[in-house]
This record gives sequence, structure tokens and C-alpha cells, in this order.
Amino acid sequence: MSERILIVDFGSQVTQLIARRVREAGVYCEIHPFNRVSVDSIREFGPKGVILSGGPASVADFGSPRAPQGLFEMGLPILGICYGQQTMCEQLGGKVEPGDHREFGRAMLQVSGEPCALFDGIAAKGDEVQVWMSHGDRVTAIPPGFKVVATSEGAPFAAIANADKRFYGVQFHPEVVHTPIGKQLLSNFVHKIVGCAGDWTMKAFRAQEIAKVRAQVGSGRVICGLSGGVDSSVVAALLHEAIGDQLTCVFVDTGFMRAGESEQVVSVFRDRFNIKLVHKDASGLFLDKLASLTDPEKKRKIIGATFIDVFEEEAKAVGGADFLAQGTLYPDVIESVSFTGGPSVTIKSHHNVGGLPERMNMKLVEPLRELFKDEVRALGRELGLPADMVGRHPFPGPGLAIRIPGQPLTRENLDILRKADSIYLDEIRKAGLYDEIWQAFAVLLPVRTVGVMGDSRSYDYACALRAVTSTDGMTADFYPFDMAFIGRVANRIINEVKGINRVTYDITSKPPGTIEWE
Repeated sequence: MSERILIVDFGSQVTQLIARRVREAGVYCEIHPFNRVSVDSIREFGPKGVILSGGPASVADFGSPRAPQGLFEMGLPILGICYGQQTMCEQLGGKVEPGDHREFGRAMLQVSGEPCALFDGIAAKGDEVQVWMSHGDRVTAIPPGFKVVATSEGAPFAAIANADKRFYGVQFHPEVVHTPIGKQLLSNFVHKIVGCAGDWTMKAFRAQEIAKVRAQVGSGRVICGLSGGVDSSVVAALLHEAIGDQLTCVFVDTGFMRAGESEQVVSVFRDRFNIKLVHKDASGLFLDKLASLTDPEKKRKIIGATFIDVFEEEAKAVGGADFLAQGTLYPDVIESVSFTGGPSVTIKSHHNVGGLPERMNMKLVEPLRELFKDEVRALGRELGLPADMVGRHPFPGPGLAIRIPGQPLTRENLDILRKADSIYLDEIRKAGLYDEIWQAFAVLLPVRTVGVMGDSRSYDYACALRAVTSTDGMTADFYPFDMAFIGRVANRIINEVKGINRVTYDITSKPPGTIEWE
């Protein structure tokens, strides 16, 4: 990653999208919060170019965020986006004022200036293109050496350029999908202005990360908690390629997996990849501890604590290790250094094996900490993991235990839910909808309803189906199945799953609901 872009984060909610677009252009980049960026840290990072993100502050406010003043003397190409453009102008001698005409949402951009490398192949003088605006303040005077490239109704300096110094600013947000030209504009910046070759690929990352793991681990031993999810599966495959038999994976089978998943984990990693795998069937232990519980928070805490106990016991049984492998992803890293808040306990406990490093006195190996989720999937494909494993929907750590709300867990109701869930996902795959949906699953409700099956009265469980679309899981909309599909799934579940006689579909979005029921 000799070619890299630094993104200075001023607190925009969509800063991560800038990084994703830059990486889609084949260039490695990292996000650093503005209050941890200095001239020295920039030199240490060694970027070929810098992007200043948007942010919620007003440049006119006392003490509002600024880029290091010395950045503008380093000879690096710079692109300022929204707030990034405003602070660049303010710091270089321009002027920013609160606007009497705010712009939020779609706007039309008039390209009005001389040819500009940012708009090369996108638009020429006189063209009009759609962009996405989100600003109250606006630039009212540009610094010396800058020229106007484009305007909009509420932004007379919607795009500006100092081609000699390779400084550029845009008031709109090119990183969001609502700016159709945005992806190409960011590509123009990193390729045509900064001069990056764009050769950062998963193949290159794979080779680089394998070398890093070998250098870090040396002759030490590594233990990895394998859940069967995408993150831990990719970590295990990468580490095995890097250090072979120095890696031991521990798969703690809680009994709360979906149909066939436990068998797939063992088959793929022990048989196909020949990885040293400890498969601990602890389903009886977990059921015993949860037998009388219905409170979701208590269930989560007991499952987490029990998992740690079992994992630690199995790790000791294989002789311990020097390193613990975790599936920390780049969004976790970004959040942990955010200037607007500290580490997120929820995200950390979801992605990582919480509590283990302190108790087990091991160093961490985190080979995915520079990747976004979609890049982890791409790396999984590069490593040869099965497509259905790499593309698997998110699955909660407690598994099916939190999809049986309001009732004690038993092998019987887990089996009922597992069968219903399997039928539902089977029909989604047959309809070619699996990859369109972020997450889909069945829930076994704590309700029994009267039904008629044949000529007999039935009194069985009701089942709810859930499917949502999302980009990051923070917000979600229900998936708009046609009713013929829902009818087909319901008919199969009622006919094939003994114990269910009624099926409903959950059309709650997030917010106000959550994706999971517990």
C-alpha cells in the first residue's frame, strides 16, 4: 500500500462512504479524526493526497474544527468536501458565512468554469448535473489562486479549483449515491490529480496481510474462535494460509446455529482446508443454563459468559497459545478513535470475542482491521471460501436463542424454528432474492393459535417471518415480497413443520423496531 489517501474526518455521518469510493477506485485509504491529525502524523502516514470530509460544525463558530495549517504547505493534492471545502477556504484566505438560502437534498450543478480535472469525462462548461447538497453555511469569497468551476442555486462556489497547487473543493457530497457523478469525480481526484495507479486489490491485500501475520506471529501459536460467520471464517482461512499448523480454531457449538451450519463449519475448515479444528458440542450446557429464562438481556449475558468459559477451557486443553485472532473490522477501528464518542460496546462485543484477551493473556492478531464488510467478503472469495459462506446474511452471536422470544428454550422449539427458518431461506434462494436482502429469518412466537388441519383441531405455534434491506444494519426497511411468495412460504411451513399452524410477516422498519426481535 505504497499509494494511499488520507481522509481527515470532521464528523460527517457519511465519511465512511468517501473511503469506500476511494477503495472502489483501487486506492488504499484511511480515515483519521481531525483532532488526531498533525503535520508530523501526516508525514508518518505518507499519503499521496488528502481528502477533507464534511462535518456538522459551522466554520464561523469559535473553536470549530480545522485542518493542520501546515498541511497546505506540504505540496499534497487536497480535496475538500462540504465542510472540508469551507475550512480550506477559510484557512487559505477566503470567506465563509451562514447562508440565507440553505441547500439540503438534490440540487442541479451548473459547470461554468474552465476545464477542470475533477470533471474530466463527466461534464464540460455549460453542462448541468445532479448532485446532493447538505449545508447551511456557504463560501462567499474564494482564496487567492482559486477559480470557480461550478455553481448551484444556493452555492455560488459549489466547485472551486487551484490547479497549480492541486487544491480542489466541492460544496456537494460526491460520496453519496444521490450524486450520480460522485464516484467518477472521486476517481478523477485519486487517479488524474493525485496520480495513483489504482492497483490496490484483494489479491494484493491478501499477500501483504499474510506477510504481516508471519512477521507478527513468528513461531508463536494462534487460537481463533470460529463461529461460522463471514468474519471469523475469513480470518481463519487467511491465518491458515499464513502460518499453517500454528493455528488452532475452536468452534464452540452452542446448539443455536441454523440448519446445517455446524456441519458446514466442520466440513469446510477441517476437511476442505485441513485446519486444526476443535469442535466442542456444548449445546447441552447452554440449554441447561437457559432452560428457565425468557428475559432477552439475561439470555445474551449468560450465552456470552458461557461461551467464554467453554472457549477458555478448550484453549487450555490444546496447550494454550501466544496470540488470539479476532475479526475486528475497519468500522470498529474508526469508531474506537472517533472524536465524537468512545468505543462502542455493542459493536465490539458483536464482532469480537469480548473479554478473552484480558483473561487469557494473549496478544491480538486482527488481520481484517483495515477492511469494510464488503471487502471482507471479497477477501473470502479470493481465499476460496464457499460462495454461500462468504455471502451469508448477518447472524447474531446468540443465534436462534433470541429468535424464540418470551418462552424457555427447549430442543423441541429450537428444532421447530430451525426447520421453519430453513424453508424460508430455501424459498428466498429459489426466488433469486437472497443477495437483495440484508437479513432474513423466522421467529417462533410465544403464542399458540387454534387451527384446522385436515378434519382435526390444532393448537400450535405462530411463526413470524422477517426480511429487511439495509446498507449497514443501522437503519432498515422491510423487504416488499409479493403476497404469492409469502403464501408459498407459509404453505410449506405449515405443511412441513409439525408444531406451527399460523405464519405472519413482519413489516416493521428500523426505526422504530429493531431487525431482531430480541
